[in-house]
Amino acid sequence: MAEHRDLLRSDVIVIADSANTAVDVPAFTTSLRGFVDALVDVRVLERPVHSGLYGGPVCDALTALCRLVATLHDKRGDVAVAGLLSGTASSPDLEPAAFAADAGLIAGARLIGTGTLPERLWHRPALSVLGIDAPSVAEASNVLLPRARAMLSLRLAPGDEASRAFDALTAHLQEHAPWGAQVVVTPDALGQPFALETTGSAYDLARAAFAEAYGNEVVEAGAGSSIPFIAEFARAYPDATVLVTGVGDPASRWHGIDESLHLDMWQRACLAEALLLTRLAS
Repeated sequence: MAEHRDLLRSDVIVIADSANTAVDVPAFTTSLRGFVDALVDVRVLERPVHSGLYGGPVCDALTALCRLVATLHDKRGDVAVAGLLSGTASSPDLEPAAFAADAGLIAGARLIGTGTLPERLWHRPALSVLGIDAPSVAEASNVLLPRARAMLSLRLAPGDEASRAFDALTAHLQEHAPWGAQVVVTPDALGQPFALETTGSAYDLARAAFAEAYGNEVVEAGAGSSIPFIAEFARAYPDATVLVTGVGDPASRWHGIDESLHLDMWQRACLAEALLLTRLAS
C-alpha cells in the first residue's frame, strides 16, 4: 500500500469478507472488533522434578498457568481484564436458545457474559485460550513441569486500541501470577477495531443493488470478527467509502474443517457486486 498508494486510490473500497443474516438476506457490516493474540509463558522451575519427591511444596507450571488463565473471566463469564473498553448496542436482542443451537452448544452448557447478545458479540471484549503447550495425556509422566505456554486471543470492542489493550492484558497476567511464577507475555498479532459510517451516495447505490440481487432489503449489523486491513485502507484513503459485504451465511462454519459456502447465496453476491459496479460507473 505504501509503494502503490496512488494506483490503489479508490472512491469506494469493497471488502467482501463478512457474513449475511441468511442466504437470501444481504448484510452490510457496521463495526468489527479488533484483536490481540498473545503468547503467555509461565515458568516456575529450572528443570523437571519428580512429582512425588517435590509435589506439595513445589508447584508445577501447568497448574500455575491454569490458575492464571482462570483469572481472565469473572464468575459470570465477562472478561475481567481492567481497562478494556465496552460499548452498547441498540440492535434487537437475539433469541438465546436459537443462538446457542447455531453455535453447537452442548446440552447443559450455558452462554457466558452479561448484556444483550449483540453487545456481547459486537461491542464488548472476548477472551479465549486458543492453545496450550503441555505434554499430551499419552505422554504424561510423574514430573512437575518447569514451563507451560498458552496462546490467548483477545477481541476488542470498537473504540479500543490494540497496543493499549495488549498492555492491559500483560499487566493483568503479571499481577495475577500465582505463587511467584515468572510470567512473560509476547504479542503474536494485533488488529485494530473499526466502525463504519454507512451513509452517502455509494451506500445508497449499494443498498439498491444488493436488494435487487437478493430479493430482500439489506440488514446492517455489527460483527464480532476482525478484518485488520480495513483500518489500514481507511487510514490510507480517509475520503473513500468503505463497504463490508457478506459472503458467508449462518451455516458456513468459518475456519472449521467443514467450512462451506452456499452456492445460491454466492450467485446473489456476485450479481450484487456486478450491479453495484455498473451503477457506480454510471
